[in-house]
Amino acid sequence: MKPTASQMFRIGIFRSLLHRFTFLTLVVVAFGLMLLGKADTLLVDRVRSSVGDTLAPLLDVLSRPAANIAAWVESARSLVATRTENVRLREENKRLLQWQAVARRLEVENQALRHLLKVVPEPSGAFVSARVVAVTEGPFVRTALLNAGHEDGVRKGQAVLTGDGLVGRVDRVGDRSASILLLTDINSRIPVSIVPSRNRALLVSNKGRLQLVYVMGDGPIAPGDRVVTAEDASAFPPDLPVGVVGRMEDSLIEVQPFVQPASLEYVRLVDYGLKGILPDPPERGDLR
Repeated sequence: MKPTASQMFRIGIFRSLLHRFTFLTLVVVAFGLMLLGKADTLLVDRVRSSVGDTLAPLLDVLSRPAANIAAWVESARSLVATRTENVRLREENKRLLQWQAVARRLEVENQALRHLLKVVPEPSGAFVSARVVAVTEGPFVRTALLNAGHEDGVRKGQAVLTGDGLVGRVDRVGDRSASILLLTDINSRIPVSIVPSRNRALLVSNKGRLQLVYVMGDGPIAPGDRVVTAEDASAFPPDLPVGVVGRMEDSLIEVQPFVQPASLEYVRLVDYGLKGILPDPPERGDLR
């Protein structure tokens, strides 16, 4: 049975009034709740607690599918990443096996040539490990203080190394402390060799930036070439890692060191028995 015209008119008026006063009703209800919260905070807290207790299990049930979906998505991503990493590791393993074969062949060839030429092996240096307790980095002076000294076997001129490369050399030695002259100090002068060209040069510091000067040799030098110590002046043994060639502009050749002074914590002081660095005179008190 279809509604009559008068019924349709009443329904239209009711809908119009409902739409018109809905917003006003919500404002009044919200204002009333605010007054109730100010008037009786305990009641409001109880209501909030009851609502929270009621909704918590429901929200927990509703959140589990979303959490499971997120876990599945993360597992799928991890699986894809693992497969990609596995492929990369397999390729890297193949390259390492190839280099291993080359290294073994070169090792056998090197031993045969040493035996043929009767090469005298280089003596391994005695070393002392110490901790860096302070680093001084000024515009020109860049040194580090160690917690080991003459009583621990530290001597002036010893090479200071980390697992990454050369740090500098021992400059001053006390009974229980020592000072390192870092590569970036203005007074540092290190004879070096550039690999693979084997050009010789002197590594100096210009306001903390390492540069190559007095380059000798006709071999090409390019960014990325390794810089190692040379045996010139009997200051350092050969082939201690120093850094790599960085920026090159005209006659300027900068070197990026393998070791940053700010990251120093423990170092190794190695005595190779070289006499290129003169010891301190005995009249310097407690310094040796």
